[in-house]
Amino acid sequence: MNNYIALILTFALSLIFLRSMDFIAHRGWMDSKLSRKVIHIGTGPLFVLCWFLFNDDPSARWLAALVPFAITVQFALIGLGVMKDEASVKAMSRTGDAKEILRGPLYYGVMFVVLTLVYWKDSPIGIIALMMMCGGDGIADIVGRRFVSAKLPWSRDKSVAGTLGVFFGGWVLSAVIIFVYVSAGVFGGTITNYLLPITIIAIVGAVVESLHYKDIDNISMTLASALVGYWFF
Repeated sequence: MNNYIALILTFALSLIFLRSMDFIAHRGWMDSKLSRKVIHIGTGPLFVLCWFLFNDDPSARWLAALVPFAITVQFALIGLGVMKDEASVKAMSRTGDAKEILRGPLYYGVMFVVLTLVYWKDSPIGIIALMMMCGGDGIADIVGRRFVSAKLPWSRDKSVAGTLGVFFGGWVLSAVIIFVYVSAGVFGGTITNYLLPITIIAIVGAVVESLHYKDIDNISMTLASALVGYWFF
């Protein structure tokens, strides 16, 4: 497919998903904390699967990266108060404060831009790291709030259930997307060749996410996952 058409389609699909979640949250049909995490979990896989729309021209990764870049710029403008978008604030913030978007959601977008440009479809490292951020960090909060469990000794605001959610959520999402890429012939071998690396990366990602540093999980866990990926790929 022509890469400019692929860019338009990727933009359209991403915006449809995001605006749908904004609308649902703004209408009160979904709790803002849950909608925030649904966006966190769902946006990444949708974007990475849209990479199949692009051809192998060297410009493809740069055009694809325009999608998270543009959305991240929008997040920054909303967080700074330059743009007014109550639906987005409702969907992506915990308390309704627009400035919250300048932390987690902004870092989320930055990681997508960076890893798209660095890894693209050349290596599974970027995809696994992004899926750890989406599935791991996203599911951790949902699991941690819904299931009562002991707090971690080294991080009293994190729970055992949440940490297990990071591992399993990141592992499952990574395995599913890598399976799709292997089946499409983008990556060599079989899915079984990737399960051990994904497991090790998910363990490290869960450990890093369990640390007590607030608001930088999207950066710390994602970069840690990418670094561990270098041992295997």
